[in-house]
Amino acid sequence: MKLEVRIRHQLGAFALDIEFSADAPVVALFGKSGSGKSSVVNAIAGLSRPDAGRIVADGTVLFDSALGIDLPPEARRVGYVFQEGLLFPHMSVRQNLLYGQRTDEPAGSGGIGLEALTQLLGIAHLLNRRPASLSGGEKQRVAIGRAILARPRLLLMDEPLASLDTGRRSEILRLVERLRDELGVRIVYVSHSIGEVTRLADAVVLVNEGRVVAHGPVEEIFNRADLRPYTGRFEGGALIEAEAVAHDETYFLTTFRFGDGAELVAPGLDAPLGSRVRMRIRARDLTLATQAPVGLSIRNMLPGEVAHLDPGKGAIAEVRVRVAGKELPVRISRKSVDEMQLQPGKPIFVLIKAIAFDKRSMGFTA
Repeated sequence: MKLEVRIRHQLGAFALDIEFSADAPVVALFGKSGSGKSSVVNAIAGLSRPDAGRIVADGTVLFDSALGIDLPPEARRVGYVFQEGLLFPHMSVRQNLLYGQRTDEPAGSGGIGLEALTQLLGIAHLLNRRPASLSGGEKQRVAIGRAILARPRLLLMDEPLASLDTGRRSEILRLVERLRDELGVRIVYVSHSIGEVTRLADAVVLVNEGRVVAHGPVEEIFNRADLRPYTGRFEGGALIEAEAVAHDETYFLTTFRFGDGAELVAPGLDAPLGSRVRMRIRARDLTLATQAPVGLSIRNMLPGEVAHLDPGKGAIAEVRVRVAGKELPVRISRKSVDEMQLQPGKPIFVLIKAIAFDKRSMGFTA
C-alpha cells in the first residue's frame, strides 16, 4: 500500500511542512520528541485538518485542500493506537474490542474474527475483565485488537511502547511483527527509539522541527553519516541484514552470515535457519586491532580494512572499516588512531562481543 503525504499546517509558533511517499509494510516516522511526528499521524487519521496539502492511502484520497476533500475519521479506514490504550473504562475487554468492529464486509474480505484475534493477541482470558484490572501491556494489546477489528487499510501506532516497561515492550514488539507478517497489516509507526524502528520498519521518514530531513529504506537512512545529527550521534552505528546459518544449542548462540560471507555470533535468537534478520551494531561497541588477537573472550573477530578516517578535534575519532563489502563505523580515541597509525587501506580487525547485540532490537525482514 502506497502512502502519500504532503501537508502544511501552522500550530501556534510551530510550522509543519511535510512531504513524503512510501510503499512498505512498516513505515516509521522517526525523530526527537516535539519534531512533529504525532501531528503527521493525526492528520492522516483525520483528527486534525491541515491548512493545505494532500493525503492519499492505497489510492484513496483522504484529504485534498485544493479539491475540498476531507474524509471524516470514520470513513478513512485508519486504525489508531495511542501511547496509552485509551480504552472505555465502563466496558469489558470484549465490549472494547467489538466497539469499532467493521461488519459491512463479507468474512472473506481480509479481516480476522474476534476469536482468532484474541488468540493471536493472547487476551482471550481477559474478555470479561474491565480495563482498570489490566496491566499496561494488556491494555495495549486490547487497544491494538480494537483497531484491527475495524479492518483498517492502515494502522497508525503513536509511540505505543512509551509507557511500558522493558518486558512489556518486547512483548508488544513481537506482536507488531506478527500483525505485519501474519495478517499483512500495513503500519505507520511513530517513535524516537532507534531500537524499535530498526527492528520493525522497512522505510523511515526522518522528521526534525516539522520538516522531513530524509526518507528511504531503514538501512540506508541509519547508515548515513551525514544524518547522524538527527538519528543520534551516541547511537551511531551500522545496520546490516544477515542470514541465520547455525544455532549452538549448548551455549545458546546463533551464527549469522552477511555481506560477502562474513559471520557474526550473537545471543541465540528464535530464528529459523535461512531467515533474514536486521542487526544493529553500535559504533561504540566495536574495537579495533592491527593483528589477529588470541586468548580473548570476544567471539567476533572480522578482518577488514580502513575505508575512511574522521579524526575530529576532540578525544573521539570515527573510523569506517570495510568488512565483507559493508562499512562499519567504529568510535575510538583519537590517541588510539595515532598510536595504531591508522589510515585508509590499512588492514585491520574489528572485534565485537556477542553480548553487544541486543535481541530486543533484532527484527526479521520480509
